[in-house]
Amino acid sequence: MKTILPVLLLLWCFVSNAQTKISGIVKDDNNLPLPGANVVVVGTSTGTVSDFDGNFSLTVNMTPPFKVQASSVGFDTATEEITKDGQIITFILKEGTSLDEVVISASRTPERIFESPVTVERFGLRDIKNTTSVDFYDGLENLKGVDINTNSLTFKSVNTRGFATFANNRFMQLVDGMDNSTPALNFPIGNLVGMTETDVESVELLPGASSALYGANAFNGILFMRSKNPFKHHGISASVKRGITSQKAAGDNPYTDVSFRAAHKFTEHFAAKVNFGYLKGTDWAATSEADKMTPGGTRLNPNYDGINVYGDEVSTNIKEVAVALEGLGILPSGANALVPSVDVSRTGYNEKYLTDYNAESVKADWGLYFRPWANDFEIQYVGKVGTGTTLYQGTNRYYIDGFFQQQHKLEVKNDNFFVRTYVVTDKAGDSYDMVFTGININRAWKDDETWFGEYAGTFVQATLGGATEEQAHAMARSVADTGRYLPGTPQYIAAFNKSINDPDLSTGSKFQDASEYYHTDANYNFSHLIDWAEIQVGGSYRKYSLNSFGTIYTDTDGTIDYSEYGIYSQIQKAFDLNESLNLKLTGSIRYDKSEFFDGFYSPRLSAGLTINKDHNIRASVQTGFRNPTTQDLFIGLDAGRAILVGSAPENLDRWSRTYNVSATGQTLYGQPATITQTGAVAYNNSYTSSSVALLGETGDPSVLEISNPELVKPEKVTSGEIGYRGKINNFVIDFSAYYNSYKDFLSQEVVVSPYYGTVGDGGLSVAAISNGDFQAYSTYTNSPANVNSYGASISVSTKLFGNYDLSGSYTYAKLDFDQSKYPDFTTFFNTPEHKFKASFGNPEVIKNLGFNISYRFSDDYYWEATFGNGAIPEFHVLDAQISYTVPKLKSQFKIGGTNLTGKEYYTAFGTGYIGSMYYASWVINNL
Repeated sequence: MKTILPVLLLLWCFVSNAQTKISGIVKDDNNLPLPGANVVVVGTSTGTVSDFDGNFSLTVNMTPPFKVQASSVGFDTATEEITKDGQIITFILKEGTSLDEVVISASRTPERIFESPVTVERFGLRDIKNTTSVDFYDGLENLKGVDINTNSLTFKSVNTRGFATFANNRFMQLVDGMDNSTPALNFPIGNLVGMTETDVESVELLPGASSALYGANAFNGILFMRSKNPFKHHGISASVKRGITSQKAAGDNPYTDVSFRAAHKFTEHFAAKVNFGYLKGTDWAATSEADKMTPGGTRLNPNYDGINVYGDEVSTNIKEVAVALEGLGILPSGANALVPSVDVSRTGYNEKYLTDYNAESVKADWGLYFRPWANDFEIQYVGKVGTGTTLYQGTNRYYIDGFFQQQHKLEVKNDNFFVRTYVVTDKAGDSYDMVFTGININRAWKDDETWFGEYAGTFVQATLGGATEEQAHAMARSVADTGRYLPGTPQYIAAFNKSINDPDLSTGSKFQDASEYYHTDANYNFSHLIDWAEIQVGGSYRKYSLNSFGTIYTDTDGTIDYSEYGIYSQIQKAFDLNESLNLKLTGSIRYDKSEFFDGFYSPRLSAGLTINKDHNIRASVQTGFRNPTTQDLFIGLDAGRAILVGSAPENLDRWSRTYNVSATGQTLYGQPATITQTGAVAYNNSYTSSSVALLGETGDPSVLEISNPELVKPEKVTSGEIGYRGKINNFVIDFSAYYNSYKDFLSQEVVVSPYYGTVGDGGLSVAAISNGDFQAYSTYTNSPANVNSYGASISVSTKLFGNYDLSGSYTYAKLDFDQSKYPDFTTFFNTPEHKFKASFGNPEVIKNLGFNISYRFSDDYYWEATFGNGAIPEFHVLDAQISYTVPKLKSQFKIGGTNLTGKEYYTAFGTGYIGSMYYASWVINNL
């Protein structure tokens, strides 16, 4: 007995720890190897990924028989039974359609895109390999209904369904569940410090309001980027791109983009990865000298304000200057009668003298992944850091130099739940405002009072000498500009360096920031516990800590802290009505609360009807909301033409400034030499800017309209959507249409506050406006206007001549808003009414050789922004690439070009023209 017992125990241990080894290859239905296919033991999370040649091997702590499943995006799933140790199997995956792809974003649970309750766009590994764009992020522009507005070479803003700005806080961008918005600016900055291409597993884009599941900022859509898990995707991969950017203004310049990924599964319990990316190029130069103030105007306009000329934003009424000079005895009595009552601006500097147009991005991330029980339960730590140099256009044009952002995440998850918490911090680096750089280089040479005094005095002398008004302006500017610092001179360089290192906007242009936010969210899916429906619950909490040292926000005395939270639930139920009809109903509701506003409920109801497995009709209705951003609440920034003041109640008196009162105001109306205003005057003692302009044209005080905008509150939207996905013969069709109705629409309104008097008094405040004793403010408020938008998108794809892919899409977008009724209200819709996109290609025309061609058309549209407004002409863009795969080297080589017609275009007012890019790339082992 003593001998038998140890033998039995040994045998039991052997059986209980039996390992089964399996191997094989995954091929498509053309008998070609299929790299990157997922091979998983059914009912477990144990699995692997096929290599570049389609081969795989797997060791499983299970005794046969059991089943193994192979899947890949764009292909049907195949299952094989394992009956013995060492079994070699061959999976043949039949090519499916885009309808078979699996998405997570629409319902927070995996489901076929065909059955998604709302519109979803997906961009997977296969799309990344075949894209004609220079990188995967640019490739998103070819998706149906997607707009990408180009701020610079390294900063592009993704948007859907209208209301696009570069400060796009209506659109969320999540990387592995982490919000990629910068703490300081409160919106994503493209992929500047985002993901490396070699680590991207998939990208999903959810257009439209999604507040019911994702909270306040999921208003216009969400971009989900998922990276590769090292348990499934291990090994070393790299990508090298070299090429040129070509633009008339900037010339031909080198372009480099390198990324590297290393991942290793050390055991069934532990895996790790590290990524690195580096990009360097020359940005699209912005060189427009068109006059912002006068359409068609030139530098001959005395009050010239060039689009990409900075420093000329400073202007004043020279008649008031002449009156002041008379009072000081510098000009003889009555001389001001020779001076017209017109505004004159200082001479500015072209943008090219205020930046070197360097575009650069350096980013790295790492992850430690732990599976203590070698199943689906996983603990992750992920860290991300990135620094970059780019151009950003907001109220002014900014050179973002050495911007730094980092994220750190700890997440616990399995197939049924996740809990994640992360922190996002940023630093502004050596960034500066190019507009104020131009302004303060001028002031470093000669202060405003001296310059305008010399201008007015010379104007009087020239007029007395018989000069015409035009000649007098020219002579006055020439004299006032005598000795002006010229670009490249030692004096200019010294003044430039002093300005960009000085955070005081009265003398410098540097902006500082060290803001951060902390975020926690969780989700639990009860589907493994409840059979009759799929129920999920979850919630999130975020705390902001703003710290711009007074250069962006009114945080001179210390950080500004505030928080918000939300909870949600969703129930989803599928009904088999008969053999050919299946119905899926989904209901969601979320409650969100910011400490500054009342709580808000966001419900969503959707239904999807599947007919004969090839057709799906969907409909949904939902409400969403958007909390005012950190800038809406706490900004305090002098933008030159207007001062931006956020409308949080405690913010109004935190911002203040002292102004000089005109000589007329002092002598005729008994006002002091200076007055101090706080931000409160913008909201309780202001006129509309349009009525002030009308007063200047007519001289009639009755045209003045009181503004006094309300303090900002959350914006709401009610959205309805219908759609169809299906396959008709050899055509795959995806159609959607939506209608959005907005309430309390968030926007900015420019107002004018007099230095003295009370608006509506018909006397003193009117005199202040007439004397030029006023300040323009840009306020953050809600419009009483009815704002609606609607649109539709359709895409059709098919295969021709065997393996040639042909697809096309059309998108329609329309704003429904009465601008004439609300002339001072701006919606920033900024979206073309018509867009068309098409692509044609074949990944394997002959063995290992493929190509792809993409075309985009955009209708003309009108761009509105705080920097300036203007028409964007229609444009046509043609991109193409040819690729060659070398299986022995596990490599893909590609040559390609964007905007091959060479016709330059732009997507926003004030930015540089977008030229062409030509590149060659070598990608190694990126499955």
